[in-house]
Amino acid sequence: MERNFSLSMITLSLTHFLLLCLVVAAAAAASNNITTDQQALLALKDHITCDPTNLFAHNWTSNTSVCTWIGITCDVNSHRVTALDISQFNLQGTIPPQLGNLSSLATLSLSHNKLSGDVPSSIYTMHSLKFLDFTDNQLSGSVSSFVFNMSSILEILLTNNRFSGELPKNICYYLPYLKALFLNKNMFHGKIPSALSKCKQLQKLNLQFNNLSGAIPKEIGNLTMLKGIYLEYNKLHGEIPHEIANLRNLEDLLLGMNNLVGVLPAPIFNMSTLKLFDLINNSLSGSLPSRIDLSLPTVEFFGLALNRFSGTIPSSITNASKLTVLALGENTFSGFIPNTIGNLRNLEWLSLENNYLKSSTSKLSFLSSLANCKKLRFLNLAGNPLDGFLPSSIGNLSVSLETLFIGNCSISGNIPQAISNLSNLLTLVLEGNKLTGPIPITFGRLQKLQGLDLAFNKLVGSFPDELCHLARLDQLFLFGNKLSGSIPSCLSNLTSLRSLYLGSNSLKYILFFDFSSNFLVGTLSFDIGNLKVLLGINLSENNLSGDMPATIGGLKDLQFMDLAFNRLEGPIPESFGDLTSLEVLNLSKNKISGSIPTSMEKLIYLRELNLSFNKLEGEIPSGGIFTNFTAVSIMGNELLCGLPNLQVQPCKVSKPRTEHKSRKKILLIVIVLPLSIALTIAITLALKYKLNECGKRSTVLSNDCILSSQATLRRFSCLELLQATDNFAENNIIGRGGFGSVYGARLEDGMKIAIKVFHQQCASALKSFEAECEV
Repeated sequence: MERNFSLSMITLSLTHFLLLCLVVAAAAAASNNITTDQQALLALKDHITCDPTNLFAHNWTSNTSVCTWIGITCDVNSHRVTALDISQFNLQGTIPPQLGNLSSLATLSLSHNKLSGDVPSSIYTMHSLKFLDFTDNQLSGSVSSFVFNMSSILEILLTNNRFSGELPKNICYYLPYLKALFLNKNMFHGKIPSALSKCKQLQKLNLQFNNLSGAIPKEIGNLTMLKGIYLEYNKLHGEIPHEIANLRNLEDLLLGMNNLVGVLPAPIFNMSTLKLFDLINNSLSGSLPSRIDLSLPTVEFFGLALNRFSGTIPSSITNASKLTVLALGENTFSGFIPNTIGNLRNLEWLSLENNYLKSSTSKLSFLSSLANCKKLRFLNLAGNPLDGFLPSSIGNLSVSLETLFIGNCSISGNIPQAISNLSNLLTLVLEGNKLTGPIPITFGRLQKLQGLDLAFNKLVGSFPDELCHLARLDQLFLFGNKLSGSIPSCLSNLTSLRSLYLGSNSLKYILFFDFSSNFLVGTLSFDIGNLKVLLGINLSENNLSGDMPATIGGLKDLQFMDLAFNRLEGPIPESFGDLTSLEVLNLSKNKISGSIPTSMEKLIYLRELNLSFNKLEGEIPSGGIFTNFTAVSIMGNELLCGLPNLQVQPCKVSKPRTEHKSRKKILLIVIVLPLSIALTIAITLALKYKLNECGKRSTVLSNDCILSSQATLRRFSCLELLQATDNFAENNIIGRGGFGSVYGARLEDGMKIAIKVFHQQCASALKSFEAECEV
């Protein structure tokens, strides 16, 4: 018995020892794993090159517990890191391989940053990982096949990166639980693997915005759990497989912007769960079922635009009460637009353009019905033979309407003023119709309007000043009408205007056209020569570039042109000499090169010329108007040459023969030297005589001499003159002359003075100044 007791004690002691060893080992292991997690995260911190929010500097420090760090979640028992979520911190840097040592990690989200480089393969060996999200970064390289071996993964989100290469053929062999695969907005190419059908639990498949090609695999119809297929913006071709109709849970089917062909399988119209149905921009054909409302009762987005569908639009489609977008444009649909289309009370977007659709009545009664669609924002009916006139009920359309296209629809009659009730309109296009009458002055109420196109109609009357109230107008097309009268100068107030087309009318002069100090870019259009009505144009202080078109010379009535402070280059066109009415020309502060054309000598009315600070070269013309300009007009062009009074270098002349040169020197010596000596003697005698006379004068005369020699003119600062004339305000002008203006002014001490301001660019003005000083 004693022996048995001893054995029991030994066994018990051994058991306690083993348990103690296990506890110590477990503690050591736990300690090592926590340390490993910390080291992995600090390695990530070291690989971050830009941390604008100071996430790591202020929080991720080695002297604090990992589990307290921002973006870190730990298991309450093991204290191991189970989630790392540092999305939307705008971080820059790379992903270190040590991050793969987070062996207990279930969630890894680095989305919405600017991380770059390849993803280390060690990331894809974390077998506990369930959610992987690298969305919206700059990660690149091919996706390692390891990512598709993570058997526990539920979601793989790699959207909007720079991943490339082909998708592995065995993509779903080892992903039995995968529910979401988002590889969209990358650079993947090749075919869609048929092995995707192995991901039996897949609910969302997003491969849009890649370079995938080939046919859609029919095996995709085996993914019965699918709720969304997103394959838009690829290069897929072939027919849509019938097997897709087997997906009874499918809600989103987006196959637009591909090269799909053939007749749309009829069973697809029986997928009663569909909400988003987008086949836009393919080469599909077929017709719509007569009871489409029963086939697609839950559809919200229905897009077949830019295909080859034909037949009529069934009136039953107006019973699809949940429809918000109906896009059927650019097909060959015919028949009538349903008058009951207003039953679609949730409709926000209606696109029926470029078909063969008509209206059942000349009053376009379907428009009256659309007034019930209070959420409508976009309406495009262009390019259909509607053959009617616009009813006043068009003004009852949704106040939310922003875009209205009814161009090229054979519409006649007047434009109803009621359109002006659509106060949120941004774009109104009625071009290419048979509209008559005047442009409604009520258009001035469309304060948000950015684009107005009424071209190619039969509109008459004047250009309404009220259009100048459209401060946000960016494009205005009125060409091809019968408008008359003058173009209001208030158009220059439309500082947002970028495109203005008024051709083929009977319009007369516009006083001035001012788009200075804006952000206009690009080159001057050759069509500028067609603006015959223009008297003045100011495009200074923009970003215009390129050569000046020779067609500018066609503006015979132009009196003012200012193109200063742009980036124009190339030569001044010879045709500038044809601007015979021009009075002011400013081309300063550009990059204009070449010579000044002598044809500009013909501009007899030109009184102000500024070509300064360009890259002009060669001889300055000396005839015509150039005889009356000063150096101010051409300063900052170092390669120009000409007469000394222009303060430029003399032009080089060809060297004369030596004999002729010698004769010239002798002639100069014979004539100039005696004249110089005689002049020196005369000046000396005159000075001597003057001094003697002054010495003989009386005391009174001496005092006068002293007073005369000590008298000084009063000087004024520029600031004093500006204050005295209120910045040379127009109302202070008391006279004008050919060479300047005279301002009346009162100084601070009450003294009244007159200030004459000369035109610096005019040489005659300087002579006038000298003459007045002598007086």
